[in-house]
Amino acid sequence: MRIALIGTGNVGRALAKAWAAAGHDVVLGSRDPAAKEDLAKELGVPVVGIAAAAEHGEAVVNVTPGAESIATLRTAGAAALAGKLLIDIAVGFTEEPHGTALSHPDVSLGELIQSTFPEARVVKTFTTMDSVVMTGPDTLEEPSTVFLSGNDPTAKTRTATLLTDLGWPPSTHMDLGPIETARGQEHFAHLFMAIAVSQGTYDFNVRVVLPKAE
Repeated sequence: MRIALIGTGNVGRALAKAWAAAGHDVVLGSRDPAAKEDLAKELGVPVVGIAAAAEHGEAVVNVTPGAESIATLRTAGAAALAGKLLIDIAVGFTEEPHGTALSHPDVSLGELIQSTFPEARVVKTFTTMDSVVMTGPDTLEEPSTVFLSGNDPTAKTRTATLLTDLGWPPSTHMDLGPIETARGQEHFAHLFMAIAVSQGTYDFNVRVVLPKAE
C-alpha cells in the first residue's frame, strides 16, 4: 500500500521505517522537505512536501502535533484527502499552563478532522501508546489492546491490516465504534502520563480484560 505519513517526529519516523520494512511504499510529508535530506537517507524513505505526500498516499497518516493538525492537513488540500483512508494518531495539547491540557477537551481531534474533511475516511488508533510499542508490540510482557474508532467499516478493515503488518494480530484489535469514541482514546492521554511518571517508562500499553465466559 502507498502510505503517506504527515509529520516527521518520533512517531512518524518509527512508523515509516516499520511499514517500509513490511513492504509498503512509504513517504514522509514535511513543511520543509529540503531540510530533511539526512532523515530521508537515515530511514531510506523519501521526504516530500505535505501536498505531494497526500497525493502519493492511498492511506494518509496524521502524526503531526495535535494542536496543529487541522491547519497542517489543510495545506494538503481536501481534494487530496477525499475518499482516502486517513489514520489519525495525534493528540492535541495546549501550550499553557504546562502543555498538559487537551487542546480539544470537548470533542476529539479525530472528530474535528472528520468534520473538516468529510470526504476522508478517518480512523483513530494508536493513541494509547508510545512509538516504541506501536512498532514493537512484542516488546511487552503480554499482549495488549489497540483501539480503533471511525465511521467507515472498510477504512477500519484497511487500518486493521496495517496494524497487523506492525505485529498487532487481530485478537488485539478492539473496534470502539464511530469516530465520536475517539474522545475516549484521546482523553487517555492524562492516564498515560500518570502511568509513565509512576513507572518511569513510556514503553507500556493497556489491555482490556473481559469477564470469564459462563
